[in-house]
Amino acid sequence: MNKRKPGASPNNDPDLATGGSPYPSRTPGNGDKRKISRRQFLARGAATVIGAGLFTSGYAWQGEPRWLDVTRMELPLRGLPTAFAGIKVVHFSDTHLGFNKGVHDLAKLVAHIKEAEPDLICFTGDIVDSNPEDLVDSVSILAELTAPLGKFAILGNHDYKNTASVTEMLQSAGFKVLRNESYVLKRGGEVMAVTGLDDLLKGMPDPEAALSGVPAGTFTLLLMHEPDYADTAEAYPFHLQLSGHSHGGQIRLPIAGPMYTPNGALKYIAGLYYTEHKAMPVYVNRGFGETYLPFRLLCRPELTVITLRRA
Repeated sequence: MNKRKPGASPNNDPDLATGGSPYPSRTPGNGDKRKISRRQFLARGAATVIGAGLFTSGYAWQGEPRWLDVTRMELPLRGLPTAFAGIKVVHFSDTHLGFNKGVHDLAKLVAHIKEAEPDLICFTGDIVDSNPEDLVDSVSILAELTAPLGKFAILGNHDYKNTASVTEMLQSAGFKVLRNESYVLKRGGEVMAVTGLDDLLKGMPDPEAALSGVPAGTFTLLLMHEPDYADTAEAYPFHLQLSGHSHGGQIRLPIAGPMYTPNGALKYIAGLYYTEHKAMPVYVNRGFGETYLPFRLLCRPELTVITLRRA
């Protein structure tokens, strides 16, 4: 395996990703801290999409948001137990039900997840855009998903209007909802852990509490909605972080990249990264749904299928 500088994003490396995202992502650690307000984002986004619409005939509105990109990759990991080598982790995020995505859209996503034949399913937050009621009709569809090692979910910042209701419905669909908690998986006489933290913006993430019941030295997969938390998480015994939140920027311009990403996703935006000090891998899913604007441009919704390998 070729060595890379920590913080580099090897999205286009055929050794690490086969069929990976073709979209460029900002390299972490480059000091780029551009921020614009939500109002500016909406105004610029509307202007951009109106202009682009002259050439794309509504592609950013009716086309790309419904054109799912199934990203398949193999990820070598240090410390992965032999019994878990080769398992397929299916990662999806940010469905934002109730805004531009509904039960029929989710049914199509679930069909793709089933087709991937996952060993482990991970959802990294924002199941609804605002109202918990928008999840009600989708519970039975999510319940159709099965995986030998289980289904795990965390909450995103948009899920905090009524966390009890959202949690109850996800549990009814068979997901283990982790809020500063860990779950130890067993396979072939070996173990690994899945840890889920509270949301960074609306909750109180507590990695020490979450890891309290995990035996020392256990390979641990972290689910955290905001990807930039990786710079904090790398100080703890996590081996891989899966995140969402960014939507990949949702609207990306050629050369310039994403117009806007929210707080918590200013550094790690889309695809695979490694943290600066520990070189912990961080994968950022571009999300399935949209928010604020019902558009996507050069940033297709994503379902990620990661095959874990021993480094």
